[in-house]
Amino acid sequence: MRDTERERERESQGPGTILKSFPFNCTLHMPILELIHVKPPTTFFNPPSLTRWHGIYMGMVGCGSHVATTGTLAIAHVLVRETVTPGTQLYTLLLPGVELQRAQISIISAQDPPYFPGPFSINGQGWLLAPSQGLKGQGQKVFQLQILVTFGQNRSCHGTLKVKVLPAPSSQISFLQQAPNITIREDLAPGSEVVQVRARGFDVRYEILSPVPCPLFSIGRADGLVRTAAPLESALARGAGVAVTRLRVKAYERLRPRASVELDLTVNVRSVNRWPPRCLPAMLVTEIRETTLVGTVLNTFTCTDPDSSGSTLDYELRFYSPPGLASLCLRDRALEVNATLDCDAPGACFQHAASILVLNGDQPLTEVPVLVMVTPVNEFSPACVPHTFRIREDAGPYTLLGSVVGMDKDYPHNSIEYFISGGPSTFSVDRLSGEIHLLGSLDYELQKSYRLTVLVTDHSQDQDPTQRRSGSCTITIEVEDVNDHSPECQPPFQELTIYTPLGRSVEVTKVSCWVPQEPQRLTFSYSIVGGTSQSRFSLQGAILVYNDIMLGPPWPEQSHSYELLIRVADSGPSIPHLSTTATIIVHVVPWNASTASTRIHRVTVPSMMTPLLVTDTEVFWQPEPWFVVVLTVTSALFLLALGWLFSRLFQGQDPYSVFLLLLCPSIQGTEESIEGFIEAPRMEMPQAPSSVMSLVCQPTIQYSTGRDYLFNTLTGARRWL
Repeated sequence: MRDTERERERESQGPGTILKSFPFNCTLHMPILELIHVKPPTTFFNPPSLTRWHGIYMGMVGCGSHVATTGTLAIAHVLVRETVTPGTQLYTLLLPGVELQRAQISIISAQDPPYFPGPFSINGQGWLLAPSQGLKGQGQKVFQLQILVTFGQNRSCHGTLKVKVLPAPSSQISFLQQAPNITIREDLAPGSEVVQVRARGFDVRYEILSPVPCPLFSIGRADGLVRTAAPLESALARGAGVAVTRLRVKAYERLRPRASVELDLTVNVRSVNRWPPRCLPAMLVTEIRETTLVGTVLNTFTCTDPDSSGSTLDYELRFYSPPGLASLCLRDRALEVNATLDCDAPGACFQHAASILVLNGDQPLTEVPVLVMVTPVNEFSPACVPHTFRIREDAGPYTLLGSVVGMDKDYPHNSIEYFISGGPSTFSVDRLSGEIHLLGSLDYELQKSYRLTVLVTDHSQDQDPTQRRSGSCTITIEVEDVNDHSPECQPPFQELTIYTPLGRSVEVTKVSCWVPQEPQRLTFSYSIVGGTSQSRFSLQGAILVYNDIMLGPPWPEQSHSYELLIRVADSGPSIPHLSTTATIIVHVVPWNASTASTRIHRVTVPSMMTPLLVTDTEVFWQPEPWFVVVLTVTSALFLLALGWLFSRLFQGQDPYSVFLLLLCPSIQGTEESIEGFIEAPRMEMPQAPSSVMSLVCQPTIQYSTGRDYLFNTLTGARRWL
């Protein structure tokens, strides 16, 4: 600030005396008062200070300070920008008349961080210097410094210096937003708000640079609000070129008009339609098959705007039932099939209800209802899985064997009917459920399995009820064998005599059974159900075994008879298990020295007759041992001679048969009886020399089967002939 008025004061005025004060108003938030120059040049005057009282600034100019002894310096206020260069001179402390006295000036107050960015400094010339770190970022801070001035001997003064940091001013004015593009309706009333622009700066003002003049729009100088200035509808009707208006807006600071910036606005005026678009067709109802190819066009819509024949219309497809389905799509104005239409899943074959919305911007729209019905197509043939069922041969009529399960990929998947193609009439299939039932009787021995061809035919899976498809599968029925005949044993009755060596087991006989009606059944189970006294008999399969459990004296000397009942039952998976009973009478004769040789004669009789058993007993004499040796040698020589003689007499015949015939005269008979014998191995029995004859002439048992075997009464062994 420059003041041209001169003030004359007397030399008697003391240091710090206020020479001039003057009030003023300032639009800036923080005014700066500077002493530009003094004529004649001098450093006597202090820089002017500012105070504010009720919004009015008061500027004061004071004379320099000069204290003779000890005094107080005037409080000075210094305003600096935060952008000041580090180390820059901020203020000069004036001490008139003491410069030559080499005054010492220092800052005695604390300058501790973080409030102080760095220490202020003052030199001997009274220059206050900015901190070496600068004041960047310290805006609006006030730093209070205590200054001490010492000069001469015991002469000093002190005072307070306040440094206020002002924020850096904006480097340039700028708009807060980019160039906007605004669309408004043509029916806006004059004075309606269009858009508001804002610029960064101090006390910014706005104005429209182009077009000039601008009859349709105006802008608020202080708030930057763009408004309509005239009706737009009439201007559009006149074709005044207001459909698109470009406005250039200028923003500047009121105090610095040269600091300005410009912004281009584009205002689009959209016409208002009073009538919705008209479309052909106004409604679409159509029916398509599920095999319709993707991309097939169902219909093309033609719509016009009565308000403006050349206006561009927008089309939008909106689904209602089912919502969000992508089976249909709208390309330009054509409704097309967008995806495969599949009716082979539950709920997949729909009636597609939708609407086509025809828009002219956000003006009144037209809605075209659309109903597309998808009809099913019988695409696939049904099928069934081959299966094997089992049934007992004694099952009764109408017995359920099982069900044939048919499958069809077309929906509904269970619309299938079942039929038997040809085959026996023994079985039937339910037309709807596929259940197979038995109608007649079965016989495993006559037929063990059946093969049925089951036809599966679909229905109600096409719009045309005559379009039906068929498939087939083979069903195998296996008849399970059921025992309906009991086994028979030959012979059903046996009576045997055995000689048991002490402490040994003897095979008695073998039970032979079979089923005449079912010769293939060969597996039987055998068990003794009666007569097993003292567990002396057991069965090893079909073989009856006598077990002599007497291992030491006293041995039994009397013979015993046992009547055994043998139960013979068929075995295997088939049930029930039928059985029969065979009767065996066994005469057990203990073997000792006084036992007479016994010959058993077995006569084959019919199963219904009782066999006749004839027993001959011969008493023998036990000689001395030497006599036995002599007799044995003599008998051997005699037999050799006799054999040679008969071989000469019966040339051409079997010598062994002739030998048996002569040696065993008690069994002479027919040729069939002779053929029933076989020579037993020779054994030496010191207790019974005459047993040679009995060993050779062992009893032979003949069953009704016509097969003979040789039975050894000593060991119980048999040899089949």
